[in-house]
Amino acid sequence: MGIKKGIRFITLKSVGQYINFLSYVRPQKALELSYALFSQPRIGRLQKESLPKILRNTETETFHHNEHHFQTYVWKGNETKILLVHGWESNASRWKKTLPHLQKSGSTIIAIDAPAHGQSSGKEFNVPLYAEFINKAVEKYQPDIIIGHSIGGAACVYHQYLFPNTSISKMVILGAPSDLKTLIDNYISMLSLNTKMFSLLENRFQTHFNFKIEDFSGQKFASTFNISGLVAHDTTDKIVAFEEGKKIASNWKNSQFIETKDLGHGMHDDELYQKVLDFLFAEGSEPLSR
Repeated sequence: MGIKKGIRFITLKSVGQYINFLSYVRPQKALELSYALFSQPRIGRLQKESLPKILRNTETETFHHNEHHFQTYVWKGNETKILLVHGWESNASRWKKTLPHLQKSGSTIIAIDAPAHGQSSGKEFNVPLYAEFINKAVEKYQPDIIIGHSIGGAACVYHQYLFPNTSISKMVILGAPSDLKTLIDNYISMLSLNTKMFSLLENRFQTHFNFKIEDFSGQKFASTFNISGLVAHDTTDKIVAFEEGKKIASNWKNSQFIETKDLGHGMHDDELYQKVLDFLFAEGSEPLSR
């Protein structure tokens, strides 16, 4: 373990011990702190004055949704539209390596900034809110295709479950988690939180989002899908376990699963992108039709 990693490990453990201590004396405070750590990204913000080069020459639009606003970026092309949905502590610029591949198809490409990421508002990120942002963008742009990476992929899956009848006919999911329970379990073991904290967090999800942690599962959601899908996951992914991708694909009737190796969590790879393009546009794949 490197020195930096070691320090991070020690600080996480001590934060965990502090939260465990609080759980007995001030459980509400312990819950606030642990939920904030779980839901507030520390990086991924963008300033308008210093946008990454890839996002500068785009048509941008800011959408308002209740008390939130979120940002989209458009690379103009033909009538076929692709919506890109990034993951945790990232932003729309993560698609820099993906764009040239997708642009070969001539499509119009739209990328979105998640809640509390990029130029979108808020401090807290959660999948239900991201799904609402996605839905506003889908209503506005009427994309044929949606591509999600990491927790952005999980948000795409949840969106499709909530809103099955949209313009979307094909979905690509890269390195995405299936089960919220897996994420929470990983978080709890990372901080060595006690069982009391698990039940406090469980109640927090139940009261705020009206679902049980174990019911929030891409594997369950995907069993209801009629659109065609491609799920890809890397065997060496250290952020989201390979099994998670397999779970999502396992119940999705009209889907194919691609296992990659040595791409890690980022999954940028020419060969993989070619397979994605084949799935989306190759002769013999269903034509994109409304």
